[in-house]
Amino acid sequence: MKVAVLMGGWSAERDVSLTSGHGIAAACRNLGHEVTEIDMDRNVAAALTATAPDVVFNALHGTPGEDGSVQGLLDLLGLKYTHSGITTSAIAIDKELTKRILVPLGIRMPAGKMVTSESLYAGDPLPRPYVLKPVNEGSSVGVAIVTAASNYGNPIARAAIGPWQEFTELLAEPFIAGKELTVAVLGDEALAVTELQPVQGFYDYDAKYTDGLTVHICPAVLPAAIETACLDMALAAHRALGCRGTSRSDFRWDPAAGEAGLYLLEVNTQPGMTPLSLVPEQARYRGISYEHLVQMLLASALA
Repeated sequence: MKVAVLMGGWSAERDVSLTSGHGIAAACRNLGHEVTEIDMDRNVAAALTATAPDVVFNALHGTPGEDGSVQGLLDLLGLKYTHSGITTSAIAIDKELTKRILVPLGIRMPAGKMVTSESLYAGDPLPRPYVLKPVNEGSSVGVAIVTAASNYGNPIARAAIGPWQEFTELLAEPFIAGKELTVAVLGDEALAVTELQPVQGFYDYDAKYTDGLTVHICPAVLPAAIETACLDMALAAHRALGCRGTSRSDFRWDPAAGEAGLYLLEVNTQPGMTPLSLVPEQARYRGISYEHLVQMLLASALA
């Protein structure tokens, strides 16, 4: 087939997208496909029209490749593409909208509220410790954990470096102590639970994409009830949001609270496909090679 691999773009996750895209392109060539790599710019529609692919492998991360914008463009061009469609993408990238869909269905997510960055300089929106994050970024971009001992000040100082200097609005959520867990869904099956143990600090952007900064335990060593709950919640979220191909759900679990301490944080509709990424890792655990994973996602797009 003629496969266009769409990557790069201008989001904060550009470098990760390029790494994902190059790996996907190599896998497609090994599978015998004719591949065109497209580093997305403002002329992406013309590039796609000139390429005339049978299918587009969307390897973009963040906006506008993961928020429904590119999905709408591909729909207008009449092109088949991997991963979720426009509506699912627009909802899932917005953490607050995702809660409005999933929480009424019984999927436990942290209670939170939108706050203006300006308001943080007057006082805390929640009791410390709490988390501040952009509502529509992935890869832990712009996440800050505000504790009683943090050097942000109390209240947060204007000069303190943090997401409040980059975003006018942020989502504030209670900090959930405990373990960082993640589950990939492929097709209509939850693959496994991975525990992520950062060597230091928390599972931020650097910890995700720098070799050696995070220990991956796959499968995670968990009580059977917690493992089952993670798998069930990830699959339920995947279905409820209408995800296609693959998704990855991220969790925090406080062992002291038992099953009531398990919270889904967010659903990623276009998870990374880098050498350190979690979906390929869980696929390998289930006996699915990287190339086979790529071929399955292409087949899902064509179906």
